[in-house]
Amino acid sequence: MRKILILCFVCLSALSYAQDITNTPFGKGIINLASKDSSWTTKVAFRFQTRYDGEYDFSESNFSDRAYVRRARIKGHGYAFSPKVQYKFEYDVHNGQVLDAVIKWNFAGNWNLWFGQTKLPGNIERVFSSQKLQLVDRSLLNKYFTLDRDAGFQLRHNLNLGKTFLIRSKLAISQGEGLNRKSWSTGNGYTGRIELLPFGNFTKKGDYFASDLKREETPKLMLSLTYDYNDNAVRQGGQMGDDILGSTRDLQSIQADAHFKYKGLSFFGEYANRVATDGGPINELNEIYHTGSALNLQTGYLFKNNWELAGRYTQVNFEDETGLDNFTQYTVGFSKYIVGHNLKIQGDFGITQEANNNDILFIRLQTEFNF
Repeated sequence: MRKILILCFVCLSALSYAQDITNTPFGKGIINLASKDSSWTTKVAFRFQTRYDGEYDFSESNFSDRAYVRRARIKGHGYAFSPKVQYKFEYDVHNGQVLDAVIKWNFAGNWNLWFGQTKLPGNIERVFSSQKLQLVDRSLLNKYFTLDRDAGFQLRHNLNLGKTFLIRSKLAISQGEGLNRKSWSTGNGYTGRIELLPFGNFTKKGDYFASDLKREETPKLMLSLTYDYNDNAVRQGGQMGDDILGSTRDLQSIQADAHFKYKGLSFFGEYANRVATDGGPINELNEIYHTGSALNLQTGYLFKNNWELAGRYTQVNFEDETGLDNFTQYTVGFSKYIVGHNLKIQGDFGITQEANNNDILFIRLQTEFNF
């Protein structure tokens, strides 16, 4: 009922301002408002993804499938009092939870202070919006070793060297326990990330979506390194996974990634490693932390008719002590961009190989609508 009421509110709001937004292009928001004195602005949009999954088990000759709503979200951003004080929010209508609620203050030149709940500056694939993925969904590396969202403070700085070289540094002190946690923290999370862009900025934030929709005229490259320390982590993956009821562990994560684009060609690669620094990954209640390493490589080419072909290779290796099975996954996919990432159709298929288990052939189809 709450989800229905929220959707009704958004629709009624859109109708109330219909005269003001009839010239707004598709994908640019349902509501776009600014005060007469320019003291605030807001843009509100709604997006959803519909999806089909099919899986075939080779050993058992069994096929299973499902069709469902993958994501449905209300999101918005703008500024208050001054363009130097911006905000962003995102609400997951499908699952009934707040994803983003963050204030961003540009307090001195290239320095920005963030406060609230949002994505940590972790592996590049996680920071890509789920609206702007190159394949139907993120990789298995992201499933087990991402940092995800958390609540706290972030300090960000940009430094220009010479005519093109750009260095971006990001520091975060967070709750360490993921989304929407109101309990007292058992220990904080500490995250640092540095990004090197030797050929300058990508076109229109193209470094934070996978496909080369901007068709970079000159080569663009970003090399990044992330370090995260989660003190007394109470979930399997730090900010993600099932809760741990027994003794906790301090988790240390190191992530490295590279992102390249040039004239429709795109590539990104990621490596992630996580260890428990104060004991093994299994506590006295036999609860398992996700420790180990993973590699993810992905590339694609965007044709001039806005069709794209892409491929991905992912390998996940857990520490032997966890007793968890390792994964290797191969994925090939296509995308048709009708209005960029705001309106598109995507499909992919591949094979998941899990140690001590049957190989699985999967096929997926997804549509994206972002108003």
